[in-house]
Amino acid sequence: MLVNRALCQSWLTQVTYRLHGCRHNLSTQRLWQSPVRHFHAHRSRWSNIKPTVAEPMVAVAEGGIVPSKNIVKAIAFTGAFSIGCFAGAAIIEYENTRSMISKVKQARFWQNRSIVDRDGIWKLKQDVQRFWDSLSPGDKTFAPLLVCNLLAFALWRLPAMRNTMMTYFTSNPAARIVCWPMFLSTFSHYSVMHIFANMYVLHSFSNAAVLSMGKEQFMAVYLSAGVFSSLMSVLYKAGTKQPGMSLGASGAIMTVLAYVCAQYPDTQLSILFLPAVTFSAGAAIKVIMGIDFAGCVMGWKFFDHAAHLGGAMFGIFWAQYGAQVWAKRIGLLKYYHELRRTKEK
Repeated sequence: MLVNRALCQSWLTQVTYRLHGCRHNLSTQRLWQSPVRHFHAHRSRWSNIKPTVAEPMVAVAEGGIVPSKNIVKAIAFTGAFSIGCFAGAAIIEYENTRSMISKVKQARFWQNRSIVDRDGIWKLKQDVQRFWDSLSPGDKTFAPLLVCNLLAFALWRLPAMRNTMMTYFTSNPAARIVCWPMFLSTFSHYSVMHIFANMYVLHSFSNAAVLSMGKEQFMAVYLSAGVFSSLMSVLYKAGTKQPGMSLGASGAIMTVLAYVCAQYPDTQLSILFLPAVTFSAGAAIKVIMGIDFAGCVMGWKFFDHAAHLGGAMFGIFWAQYGAQVWAKRIGLLKYYHELRRTKEK
């Protein structure tokens, strides 16, 4: 898909990141907010937090040892989930292409048909459809992701859901349930500032990424990148023998950020409230990855730096080799096309 570079730049020059961090325990919440602003989405990490009686579903291994079977499960799940995402995205792209002609015919039918109740439900549907059609491709792709994140955020506020959220919406390599939390935790945010910052960053970069990749490929990359970043966090915690709970969308968001910065490295970005201070996107992603690498080496626990670094590496990889990988879907589509024709006969 061709990309309007001027449009991408107009989006990117508006992007700013707000440095903030949230550290939680199971009974109280404190929020530290820094006046410094920089380019960094984050995934909160609750390190070495052991469950109270109210949270019996989270198991932490003694001595920081992560069971080897959990590591094997995490690796296998990442591979299977990623393959499923890209295969599903290819099939959805195929079906969307096939349905375009059908949608055009349906639109002509309704335009030629006399509608009696234009002041009722039909008018409301028209208004909603008109609003949806006015959105950019990036906004249309961002909207369902926002809804999923807001839903998970709302569930955190329900006391009856706390055990479920701790079990399935936080990623912990030492927990009894390892696989699905690697995915679900990427939609999970515990504080208002956490979800606001991550969704702000995702919205800022999603349009440029969707214009470059297309919505189906973007969703496959985003979802699989979230699980891959969780895997990097699992491997890091297992290697350092420091299991702990993590949650947040920033691993997947770092993939989107790194992809856009790698695709358009000369684009000038600015800092909020300091529009005169600009720097290239290529320099920004190098600084961000450098900070996350230092965080992994130094053992910083304020953010889940391993997840951030894994997400950024995934984004850079996709910027360099994504076109070749995505092109391999042709074989699957040929098989699916023949299978679909056989069923239609």
